[in-house]
Amino acid sequence: MTTHTITFLGGVESVTGSRFLLETDNYKLLVEAGMFQGLKELRLKNWEPFPIDPSTINAILITHAHLDHSGYLPRLVRDGFTGSIYLTHDTGKLVEIVLRDSARIQMEDAKYAEKKGYSKHEKPEALYDLQDAAKAISKLKTVDFHKEVEIAPNISAIFHRSGHILGSSIVEVNLDGKRVVFSGDLGRSQHPLLNPPDQFMSGAIDAVVMESTYGDRTHEDTTHLLAEVINRCVQRNGSILIPAFAVDRTEVILMMLKKLVNEKQIPNLPVFVDSPMALASLNVYKMAMDTGSLDIKQELFDSIKFDDPFNPGNLQGAETVEQSKALNNPSKSCIIISASGMGTGGRVVHHLENMLPHSEHAVVLIGYQAEGTRGRSLADGAKSVKMHGRQVSVFAEVIQIQGLSVHADADEVCAWLGTTKNLPGHTFIVHGEPSSSAAMAEKINQRLGWNTVVPRLNQKFYI
Repeated sequence: MTTHTITFLGGVESVTGSRFLLETDNYKLLVEAGMFQGLKELRLKNWEPFPIDPSTINAILITHAHLDHSGYLPRLVRDGFTGSIYLTHDTGKLVEIVLRDSARIQMEDAKYAEKKGYSKHEKPEALYDLQDAAKAISKLKTVDFHKEVEIAPNISAIFHRSGHILGSSIVEVNLDGKRVVFSGDLGRSQHPLLNPPDQFMSGAIDAVVMESTYGDRTHEDTTHLLAEVINRCVQRNGSILIPAFAVDRTEVILMMLKKLVNEKQIPNLPVFVDSPMALASLNVYKMAMDTGSLDIKQELFDSIKFDDPFNPGNLQGAETVEQSKALNNPSKSCIIISASGMGTGGRVVHHLENMLPHSEHAVVLIGYQAEGTRGRSLADGAKSVKMHGRQVSVFAEVIQIQGLSVHADADEVCAWLGTTKNLPGHTFIVHGEPSSSAAMAEKINQRLGWNTVVPRLNQKFYI
């Protein structure tokens, strides 16, 4: 009799490093290949040998392009993975941008650390380089939403819309007679650009792997807080720095700023997008709107022909390093949107280093800030944060705006799961800090009557 198992190689007890291994007697399918981020003990896991030989993995499925779901792909390829990587068309376009940018940043950070001498390693190395990223990109195999794709005999997958970012998906895997659903990162019906998640699958399901990023809370409309902090900052002749994920979060922020400007809630300030990856991703979003992507809300298809929904009125891109450096000390009030969203790397670190010591400026944290990141330290009220080997004092105004997340909250997750009348065989709660996962598990149990499990790292279950 064939055995079917799932092993949780990441994405548990943390919101990063999602990696779930499905196995039969003769096949290994990895769902997600995310990087660990945040706490040092988590980041170090990226450097540990993968729990199984990557060359024995037959194929990989990716739900969406964010680093915590796709960023480990080049390392797996470097270490021997030779199979195909399945993902939707728009996810493929974004993953190509994300992986190249990730490799570039790691290489630059390693070189900078060596130059400044703040690494404990005599010769700091990148986790992977541009050549590794290119090899991983060559293995991408894009698929359509809602169409079953055969991965191997008796093994197939269907990618459903998750509404989290462009191309993001809920993945339904049919594994030699077993049906397993991976939520990926579940989106919200309030996304200004994307259609809401597809309804939960009907019929018998053997296992559900459910994210729990916001499993211990519900979102409130906090758009007014963004307008308030911008206006306060302008009154004191300061500038606003918004650390933002380059993919989707930048687009959402730009649309929100445009709305606030049009409603005259904020002045029409210069808005700089300082991230080559964000600018490239913005083009992918515009292309999706031009070509009628299934992800995009119908009412937006025609608007881009007459009015750029991402331009608040004075949008400028910082492509070069020189343009980025010029933003470190703005001569007049402006808004800077720069990656990464949790302040872990990229150009935003230099902006934080230059702006945090000055009380006229403001840093607006939008979205989830994982444990161990600079963003989390700032959100928790740190008086100084470490950057480039030294402590930087925090005198700028720091505000975290929670309600702007594009992750479903606890109530939205339960509503989505509750559309099915079938009790899954297993419900695994992942991709959340321990308190969030525990709260999500309890809420699903109480509201839906489902038995839930919060797995531990490297724990294996029979399906």
